[in-house]
Amino acid sequence: MGTSGDKIDKMQLRQNYQNLWHTDLMNTIVQDPPYCMLSCLCGPCVSYLLRKRALYNDMSRYVCCAGYMPCSGKCGESKCPELCLCTEVFCCFGNSVASTRFLLQDEFNIQTTACDNCIIGFMFCLSQIACIFSLIACIVGSDELREASQILNLIADLVYCSVCACMQTQHKVEMDKRDGKFGPQPMAVPPLQQMSRIDQPYPSSVGYAPQQTYGYPPPQSHGYPPPQGYPSAQGYPPAGYPPPAYNQGRHPPPSY
Repeated sequence: MGTSGDKIDKMQLRQNYQNLWHTDLMNTIVQDPPYCMLSCLCGPCVSYLLRKRALYNDMSRYVCCAGYMPCSGKCGESKCPELCLCTEVFCCFGNSVASTRFLLQDEFNIQTTACDNCIIGFMFCLSQIACIFSLIACIVGSDELREASQILNLIADLVYCSVCACMQTQHKVEMDKRDGKFGPQPMAVPPLQQMSRIDQPYPSSVGYAPQQTYGYPPPQSHGYPPPQGYPSAQGYPPAGYPPPAYNQGRHPPPSY
């Protein structure tokens, strides 16, 4: 693992990602309603399956929290990765969802849109507000405040479960594209060292067009054709996506 300064620099580099998720959080329930419902009812089980799939079903690649936490690589993952992953998804469910998200974003240079950021930020803020209200109700001893805090905690829990379910469905749709379920050509499995993590120099562009310093997609005057089969920040969604057999709704590009 690198120093804290190195990690901050790499996180700032990741803010420049230009590819987009194939569906935003607002439209995941439209894209795959059954899976979204399954993610809501049994989140840890879905998180286990998605992480394993993100690792191309090769558990020798597994590291706790995908290498993003201080405990990563120090939990005996190499001896029993399945048990470690089970422990992660049940004991640290939120971290397990976020780690799979970061893993996919680093592998395919996917940005988080402003809309997705607002939804995720609202989820965290609501949870913090609910916690603060609970503490105030406990200190003051007011029955009205205690009842209000319980209602706020219930709302925060519902939002948390809903957003996590949408995030997991978003990951599933992205891996459907990666594995060729939206087209005839699945993406190649990257070597182990290319499964990018926070401690690696810079995310690779496995399966997607490499990033250019002047923006994405590169100007046509440079002679570069636009990447095929994957949305960019311009021209979303790509031509031919989704295919006729997958004719659920689509969303327009974020306007900001």
